[in-house]
Amino acid sequence: MLNARLLKLPTASHHHRHEHHQIVVGVRGEADLSVDGTGSHLDTWRACLVPTEARHDYCGDLQNHVLVINLDPYLPAFNSPAHSEYETLAPLFEKPRTLVLDSKLQGLVQFVAGEFDRSPDNEGMKRHMGASILHCMAERLNDGRDVRPNRHAISPDTIRRYIMENIQRKITVNDLAGVACLSVSRFHEMFREVVGVTPHQFLLQTRLEQAVQLLTMTPLSVSEVSYRTGFSSQSALTNALRKHKGTTPSRLRIDGKVA
Repeated sequence: MLNARLLKLPTASHHHRHEHHQIVVGVRGEADLSVDGTGSHLDTWRACLVPTEARHDYCGDLQNHVLVINLDPYLPAFNSPAHSEYETLAPLFEKPRTLVLDSKLQGLVQFVAGEFDRSPDNEGMKRHMGASILHCMAERLNDGRDVRPNRHAISPDTIRRYIMENIQRKITVNDLAGVACLSVSRFHEMFREVVGVTPHQFLLQTRLEQAVQLLTMTPLSVSEVSYRTGFSSQSALTNALRKHKGTTPSRLRIDGKVA
């Protein structure tokens, strides 16, 4: 038996155990779990695998939403299709662990969460989509690609948060590598593997996203927006918008109807 649902973890710590395997995947916000003493911090790029009967403590921030997928090991017919599926997926839950998602799997999780929001009563759809996520994780673990134990896991949310906290100043890849406690070369390699773009591209994308928000949602001058988002000048911001988003500050102002 397999089922899946979206839920919000309480802000106060709770704990329990259950007679089925469970995976908890971050969808929004952040959450903390401790599974038989193994700590796990979840954001939108991480998942925690909880084996059957493992005690787990859990809590989340005010914005947290998680995707919970349950896999029941007690199936009636040994030769049934359901049992065969369980045999394929059970190795995921050999021990408690935290996994970091690659960009494709993270995108799948976000898509599935959106479909769960759109059709909350479609149990068949939720069951099949939950199974798809588990099968994708099992395949990646089997061939050693992308999803891996979170020993030196890079969290794009943590990197983005650091960028936003320092967005007005010059930020180097060396600064970002320091946040992840990795060498520059190792950070660059792992970041591109996990996120799908280089750290420099991610930094530029984050600056541009913030600039677009300020241009469309506030009356700040283009010069002030460029300063607040870390661009060296108004022309540097304009050139970056034109090159990477195919637009200009004036066009964004017209489309956003900001005075």
